[in-house]
Amino acid sequence: MKGKIAFEEHMATDETVADAKTTVGDFDQQAVFTRQILDLGSERLERMDANGIDYAILSLIAPGIQGILDTRKAIEVARRSNDVLAEAEALHPNKYGSFAALPMQDPDAAAAELTRCVKELGFKGALVNGFTQKDVADSAIYYDIPEYRGFWATVAELDVPFYLHPRAQIAQRAQNYDGHKWMMTSPWGFAVETSIHALRLCGSGLFEDYPTLKICLGHLGENIPFGLDRMEERMQFSRRGYDGKRLPSDYFRENFHLTVSGNFSDPSFRCALDIMGVDKLYFSSDYPFEPMEDGSRWFDASVAVDDATRRQVGRNNAISLFKLEDKFAKT
Repeated sequence: MKGKIAFEEHMATDETVADAKTTVGDFDQQAVFTRQILDLGSERLERMDANGIDYAILSLIAPGIQGILDTRKAIEVARRSNDVLAEAEALHPNKYGSFAALPMQDPDAAAAELTRCVKELGFKGALVNGFTQKDVADSAIYYDIPEYRGFWATVAELDVPFYLHPRAQIAQRAQNYDGHKWMMTSPWGFAVETSIHALRLCGSGLFEDYPTLKICLGHLGENIPFGLDRMEERMQFSRRGYDGKRLPSDYFRENFHLTVSGNFSDPSFRCALDIMGVDKLYFSSDYPFEPMEDGSRWFDASVAVDDATRRQVGRNNAISLFKLEDKFAKT
């Protein structure tokens, strides 16, 4: 399919490229991956064209700003990273959009940077790489706590999507992975960590306060669609600590948007489609963690959807979500 729009597409700056090794580890193609994630020019653009991707919204590699312990440094690196994104977008305005990297170490600074990026730079929203570390390495701050309500008010006022992207758990807090580090990152732990964070948002009353929030998740929902009915059936016995007035599925179906990034599976897609409906699903590739070719080849030939659904998921939903009607026509 030509004309696809993708928005879990990663980049790095010279300041953050070291995260490539912590994120993907040592492997034979490390040098290739590093080149690809730094490239915002010809290689990326040529691969987009070859795979029928018209437009990509770029975002900073994980853990990115969320792994910087010093708040002042986090604020400075976030601003510089966003300026790099803005430069790439200015060079290729019909090919690239941008998600803001945010210094969540300081909710007020994060709100201010998001406002700058949206109102001055024209960014399409924010992508935040999971929980934030602050001051000490063994720390994990989640955004359901009261200190972030003002930040969420800004997101709602700006009316832009917030992409909650995975990161690995802190090793000191992850004893259940002892001896099995292979599970801590993308094979399993990314989905566990991100799904817990997303469900914390559902259970915090956040969507009662800001019912128009739009939260994006990758990988077809980080396993939540498969377990949603089971979760709710068991909640009849215990809702301790749950502050939402409605069940998680209500918030999940209304406030969450799921991309297929890095989960190129027909059965998984059908599950997400059944749970969420066609309006809440989107194409993405997760480049360069996943080759654009893999995601595009699967999506373009998937037997899980007909051509009308493929166009809606691959293009038209993103045009609506990101208000791209001035750039692209729906097909």
